[in-house]
Amino acid sequence: MARNESDREDLLSQATALTRRIELSVPGEPELVVAGFHSNGGLSIYFGSDPVYQFNRTGRLRRGYVDGALYRTQGATLARLIRHRTATATELQRHDLAEQELEEFLAVMRRRIQRLLAAIAQNQTTIQRQIPTDRDIIDDLTTFCRAILTAGGPLAAPIRGKR
Repeated sequence: MARNESDREDLLSQATALTRRIELSVPGEPELVVAGFHSNGGLSIYFGSDPVYQFNRTGRLRRGYVDGALYRTQGATLARLIRHRTATATELQRHDLAEQELEEFLAVMRRRIQRLLAAIAQNQTTIQRQIPTDRDIIDDLTTFCRAILTAGGPLAAPIRGKR
């Protein structure tokens, strides 16, 4: 993890790990929404710089970035990871969400995705840019968002730390 973070100036251009990506203006969203597909079939959705949700190829949540905290799947729950920095060190504090906290997190995430889907279905979104320009990314995004909302389990398998 980087010691210093900054807001994303041009997420669509910077998100080169997303092989297909789209930038949308969405009613009710104060910032642009960027959604993109990874080469492994996963999807990331950025509602501005926060919140961010990342899903595996089957629509299960792998990680998120919400209210300045990183959330990472543990399989049965999410771990909230918060960095505390001093001049000499960075300490990572972990809290595994209790069942109620997990349900609240997932409910908020689902509502965001449902609102995005509804805006797309009602032709209320405006495509600002997309990469590549010759693909219909909006249909793939719609299909994937529906898969997120109907996935058999909401969380992906635990993310293993690098060894």
